[in-house]
Amino acid sequence: MNFHGTEVRQKALALLRNGVTNAAVARGLNVPLGTVGYWKHLDRAKRGECPGKHDPKCPHCDGRELDKSAYSYLLGLYLGDGHISHYSEHRVPNLMITCADSWPGLMDECAEAMRAVFPDNSVCRVRRTGCHNVKVYSKHLHCLFPQHGPGKKHERSIALEAWQQEIVDTHPWEFIRGLVHSDGCRITNWTTRMVAGERRRYEYPRYFFANTSDDIRQLYTDTLDKLGVEWTHCTRNGNPFNISVARKASVALMDVHVGPKC
Repeated sequence: MNFHGTEVRQKALALLRNGVTNAAVARGLNVPLGTVGYWKHLDRAKRGECPGKHDPKCPHCDGRELDKSAYSYLLGLYLGDGHISHYSEHRVPNLMITCADSWPGLMDECAEAMRAVFPDNSVCRVRRTGCHNVKVYSKHLHCLFPQHGPGKKHERSIALEAWQQEIVDTHPWEFIRGLVHSDGCRITNWTTRMVAGERRRYEYPRYFFANTSDDIRQLYTDTLDKLGVEWTHCTRNGNPFNISVARKASVALMDVHVGPKC
Protein backbone atom coordinates (compact mmCIF):
# COMPACT_ATOMS: atom_id res chain seq x y z
CA MET A 1 0.00 0.00 0.00
CA ASN A 2 1.32 3.43 -0.95
CA PHE A 3 0.98 6.28 1.51
CA HIS A 4 1.06 9.85 0.28
CA GLY A 5 2.33 12.60 2.52
CA THR A 6 0.95 16.04 3.21
CA GLU A 7 3.15 17.68 0.54
CA VAL A 8 1.74 15.49 -2.24
CA ARG A 9 -1.79 16.06 -1.04
CA GLN A 10 -1.34 19.85 -0.95
CA LYS A 11 0.06 19.83 -4.48
CA ALA A 12 -2.95 17.82 -5.62
CA LEU A 13 -5.40 20.19 -3.95
CA ALA A 14 -3.69 23.23 -5.47
CA LEU A 15 -4.04 21.70 -8.95
CA LEU A 16 -7.64 20.66 -8.36
CA ARG A 17 -8.60 24.14 -7.17
CA ASN A 18 -7.11 25.52 -10.39
CA GLY A 19 -9.41 23.35 -12.47
CA VAL A 20 -7.08 20.45 -13.30
CA THR A 21 -9.06 17.24 -13.72
CA ASN A 22 -8.84 14.39 -11.24
CA ALA A 23 -7.36 12.09 -13.86
CA ALA A 24 -4.62 14.56 -14.83
CA VAL A 25 -3.67 15.11 -11.17
CA ALA A 26 -3.57 11.35 -10.58
CA ARG A 27 -1.28 10.79 -13.56
CA GLY A 28 0.98 13.74 -12.80
CA LEU A 29 1.53 12.87 -9.12
CA ASN A 30 1.31 9.08 -9.48
CA VAL A 31 -1.59 8.89 -7.03
CA PRO A 32 -4.59 6.55 -7.43
CA LEU A 33 -7.58 8.23 -9.05
CA GLY A 34 -9.83 7.25 -6.15
CA THR A 35 -7.47 8.91 -3.66
CA VAL A 36 -7.51 12.14 -5.64
CA GLY A 37 -11.31 12.07 -5.73
CA TYR A 38 -11.44 11.51 -1.98
CA TRP A 39 -9.06 14.42 -1.32
CA LYS A 40 -11.16 16.66 -3.56
CA HIS A 41 -14.36 15.65 -1.78
CA LEU A 42 -12.90 16.38 1.67
CA ASP A 43 -11.54 19.72 0.50
CA ARG A 44 -14.89 20.78 -0.99
CA ALA A 45 -16.79 19.59 2.07
CA LYS A 46 -14.44 21.56 4.33
CA ARG A 47 -15.17 24.70 2.32
CA GLY A 48 -18.94 24.01 2.20
CA GLU A 49 -19.00 23.43 -1.56
CA CYS A 50 -20.69 20.01 -1.61
CA PRO A 51 -24.22 20.55 -2.98
CA GLY A 52 -26.96 19.07 -0.84
CA LYS A 53 -24.53 18.13 1.91
CA HIS A 54 -24.58 20.02 5.17
CA ASP A 55 -23.01 19.12 8.48
CA PRO A 56 -25.74 18.46 11.04
CA LYS A 57 -25.99 21.19 13.63
CA CYS A 58 -24.61 20.62 17.13
CA PRO A 59 -26.74 21.39 20.22
CA HIS A 60 -23.66 22.53 22.12
CA CYS A 61 -21.98 24.54 19.34
CA ASP A 62 -24.93 25.75 17.25
CA GLY A 63 -27.78 25.78 19.75
CA ARG A 64 -29.77 23.01 18.02
CA GLU A 65 -32.55 21.61 20.19
CA LEU A 66 -31.38 18.60 22.20
CA ASP A 67 -33.52 15.75 23.50
CA LYS A 68 -32.18 16.07 27.03
CA SER A 69 -33.92 13.00 28.40
CA ALA A 70 -32.37 10.79 25.70
CA TYR A 71 -29.02 12.52 26.16
CA SER A 72 -29.00 11.85 29.91
CA TYR A 73 -29.62 8.14 29.24
CA LEU A 74 -27.00 8.02 26.48
CA LEU A 75 -24.48 9.79 28.72
CA GLY A 76 -24.95 7.05 31.32
CA LEU A 77 -24.43 4.37 28.67
CA TYR A 78 -21.31 6.13 27.39
CA LEU A 79 -19.73 6.43 30.84
CA GLY A 80 -20.33 2.73 31.38
CA ASP A 81 -19.72 0.85 28.13
CA GLY A 82 -19.14 3.62 25.61
CA HIS A 83 -16.10 4.60 23.59
CA ILE A 84 -15.37 7.30 21.02
CA SER A 85 -13.03 6.26 18.23
CA HIS A 86 -11.24 8.54 15.79
CA TYR A 87 -8.99 6.42 13.62
CA SER A 88 -7.39 9.20 11.57
CA GLU A 89 -7.69 12.88 10.81
CA HIS A 90 -9.78 12.07 7.73
CA ARG A 91 -12.41 9.93 9.48
CA VAL A 92 -15.49 11.17 11.30
CA PRO A 93 -15.37 9.99 14.93
CA ASN A 94 -17.91 7.45 16.10
CA LEU A 95 -19.59 6.75 19.41
CA MET A 96 -19.77 3.03 20.09
CA ILE A 97 -21.84 1.39 22.84
CA THR A 98 -21.30 -2.33 23.31
CA CYS A 99 -24.55 -4.18 24.06
CA ALA A 100 -24.77 -7.87 24.91
CA ASP A 101 -27.01 -9.98 22.69
CA SER A 102 -28.68 -11.21 25.90
CA TRP A 103 -30.46 -7.86 26.18
CA PRO A 104 -32.05 -7.05 22.78
CA GLY A 105 -34.43 -4.53 24.36
CA LEU A 106 -31.49 -2.60 25.81
CA MET A 107 -29.84 -2.60 22.38
CA ASP A 108 -33.00 -1.16 20.82
CA GLU A 109 -33.24 1.51 23.51
CA CYS A 110 -29.59 2.47 22.98
CA ALA A 111 -30.15 2.88 19.23
CA GLU A 112 -33.32 4.89 19.87
CA ALA A 113 -31.48 7.24 22.21
CA MET A 114 -28.71 7.76 19.65
CA ARG A 115 -31.29 8.67 16.99
CA ALA A 116 -32.99 11.10 19.37
CA VAL A 117 -29.72 12.84 20.25
CA PHE A 118 -28.36 12.75 16.67
CA PRO A 119 -31.52 12.93 14.50
CA ASP A 120 -29.58 13.79 11.33
CA ASN A 121 -27.01 10.98 11.67
CA SER A 122 -27.26 7.31 10.81
CA VAL A 123 -27.13 4.69 13.56
CA CYS A 124 -25.79 1.22 12.80
CA ARG A 125 -25.12 -2.06 14.59
CA VAL A 126 -21.96 -4.08 14.12
CA ARG A 127 -22.11 -7.74 15.08
CA ARG A 128 -19.44 -9.12 17.40
CA THR A 129 -19.18 -12.39 19.27
CA GLY A 130 -21.95 -12.36 21.85
CA CYS A 131 -22.72 -8.68 21.39
CA HIS A 132 -23.34 -5.81 18.99
CA ASN A 133 -21.63 -2.45 18.83
CA VAL A 134 -24.28 0.23 18.38
CA LYS A 135 -22.62 3.16 16.60
CA VAL A 136 -23.29 6.69 15.45
CA TYR A 137 -20.88 8.91 13.51
CA SER A 138 -20.71 12.65 14.15
CA LYS A 139 -18.14 15.42 14.04
CA HIS A 140 -19.62 16.79 17.25
CA LEU A 141 -19.12 13.80 19.53
CA HIS A 142 -16.30 15.54 21.38
CA CYS A 143 -18.60 18.52 21.95
CA LEU A 144 -21.36 16.43 23.49
CA PHE A 145 -19.07 14.00 25.33
CA PRO A 146 -16.13 16.10 26.58
CA GLN A 147 -15.17 13.25 28.93
CA HIS A 148 -13.50 11.58 25.96
CA GLY A 149 -9.71 11.42 26.17
CA PRO A 150 -6.71 9.14 25.75
CA GLY A 151 -6.55 6.02 27.87
CA LYS A 152 -9.17 4.20 29.90
CA LYS A 153 -11.82 6.14 31.80
CA HIS A 154 -10.70 4.85 35.20
CA GLU A 155 -7.17 6.10 34.52
CA ARG A 156 -8.16 9.74 34.06
CA SER A 157 -10.41 12.28 35.73
CA ILE A 158 -14.09 12.11 34.78
CA ALA A 159 -16.23 15.14 35.62
CA LEU A 160 -19.41 16.53 34.10
CA GLU A 161 -19.41 20.04 32.71
CA ALA A 162 -21.95 22.47 34.13
CA TRP A 163 -24.38 22.09 31.21
CA GLN A 164 -24.20 18.29 31.49
CA GLN A 165 -24.81 18.38 35.23
CA GLU A 166 -27.86 20.57 34.64
CA ILE A 167 -29.26 17.94 32.26
CA VAL A 168 -28.55 15.12 34.71
CA ASP A 169 -30.19 17.10 37.52
CA THR A 170 -33.27 17.57 35.33
CA HIS A 171 -33.35 13.95 34.11
CA PRO A 172 -31.66 11.97 36.91
CA TRP A 173 -33.49 8.69 36.44
CA GLU A 174 -32.53 8.51 32.77
CA PHE A 175 -28.89 8.96 33.79
CA ILE A 176 -29.20 6.21 36.42
CA ARG A 177 -30.88 3.90 33.90
CA GLY A 178 -28.04 4.43 31.43
CA LEU A 179 -25.42 3.63 34.05
CA VAL A 180 -27.26 0.53 35.28
CA HIS A 181 -27.96 -0.66 31.74
CA SER A 182 -24.27 -0.41 30.94
CA ASP A 183 -22.48 -1.52 34.11
CA GLY A 184 -25.24 -2.66 36.43
CA CYS A 185 -27.83 -5.35 36.98
CA ARG A 186 -30.89 -6.32 38.99
CA ILE A 187 -30.56 -9.72 40.63
CA THR A 188 -32.49 -11.85 43.07
CA ASN A 189 -30.27 -12.32 46.10
CA TRP A 190 -30.86 -14.85 48.85
CA THR A 191 -29.95 -15.61 52.42
CA THR A 192 -31.26 -17.78 55.23
CA ARG A 193 -32.90 -16.85 58.50
CA MET A 194 -34.59 -18.57 61.41
CA VAL A 195 -38.39 -18.64 61.26
CA ALA A 196 -40.23 -20.39 64.13
CA GLY A 197 -37.08 -22.28 64.98
CA GLU A 198 -36.52 -23.40 61.39
CA ARG A 199 -33.90 -22.02 59.00
CA ARG A 200 -35.56 -20.92 55.79
CA ARG A 201 -34.34 -19.47 52.54
CA TYR A 202 -35.20 -15.80 52.01
CA GLU A 203 -34.99 -14.11 48.60
CA TYR A 204 -34.95 -10.39 47.84
CA PRO A 205 -34.19 -8.19 44.79
CA ARG A 206 -31.02 -6.13 44.67
CA TYR A 207 -29.36 -3.70 42.26
CA PHE A 208 -25.64 -3.69 41.62
CA PHE A 209 -23.51 -1.15 39.79
CA ALA A 210 -19.83 -1.92 39.24
CA ASN A 211 -17.26 0.42 37.70
CA THR A 212 -13.54 0.77 38.37
CA SER A 213 -13.63 4.57 37.95
CA ASP A 214 -13.94 6.32 41.30
CA ASP A 215 -15.34 9.38 39.53
CA ILE A 216 -18.06 7.47 37.65
CA ARG A 217 -19.12 5.64 40.80
CA GLN A 218 -19.29 9.02 42.54
CA LEU A 219 -21.54 10.41 39.80
CA TYR A 220 -23.79 7.38 40.28
CA THR A 221 -24.01 7.62 44.06
CA ASP A 222 -24.38 11.42 44.08
CA THR A 223 -27.38 11.07 41.79
CA LEU A 224 -28.84 8.29 43.93
CA ASP A 225 -28.51 10.55 46.97
CA LYS A 226 -30.47 13.29 45.23
CA LEU A 227 -33.19 10.77 44.40
CA GLY A 228 -33.42 9.46 47.95
CA VAL A 229 -32.10 6.01 47.07
CA GLU A 230 -30.11 4.33 49.84
CA TRP A 231 -26.96 2.53 48.76
CA THR A 232 -23.90 0.84 50.22
CA HIS A 233 -20.43 -0.14 49.06
CA CYS A 234 -20.06 -3.84 48.44
CA THR A 235 -16.33 -4.53 48.70
CA ARG A 236 -15.09 -7.70 47.05
CA ASN A 237 -11.51 -8.91 47.28
CA GLY A 238 -10.61 -5.56 48.84
CA ASN A 239 -11.97 -3.58 45.86
CA PRO A 240 -14.86 -1.15 46.53
CA PHE A 241 -16.01 -1.23 42.91
CA ASN A 242 -19.58 -2.42 43.55
CA ILE A 243 -22.45 -0.19 44.65
CA SER A 244 -25.43 -2.07 46.11
CA VAL A 245 -29.05 -0.97 46.48
CA ALA A 246 -30.88 -3.49 48.64
CA ARG A 247 -33.23 -1.59 50.97
CA LYS A 248 -36.85 -2.47 50.13
CA ALA A 249 -38.05 1.10 49.57
CA SER A 250 -35.01 1.99 47.45
CA VAL A 251 -35.34 -1.16 45.34
CA ALA A 252 -38.99 -0.27 44.79
CA LEU A 253 -37.93 3.17 43.50
CA MET A 254 -35.36 1.59 41.20
CA ASP A 255 -37.95 -0.89 39.92
CA VAL A 256 -40.30 1.95 38.95
CA HIS A 257 -37.68 4.01 37.11
CA VAL A 258 -35.02 1.50 36.02
CA GLY A 259 -36.18 -2.10 36.20
CA PRO A 260 -34.35 -5.22 35.04
CA LYS A 261 -32.61 -5.36 31.69
CA CYS A 262 -34.60 -6.90 28.87
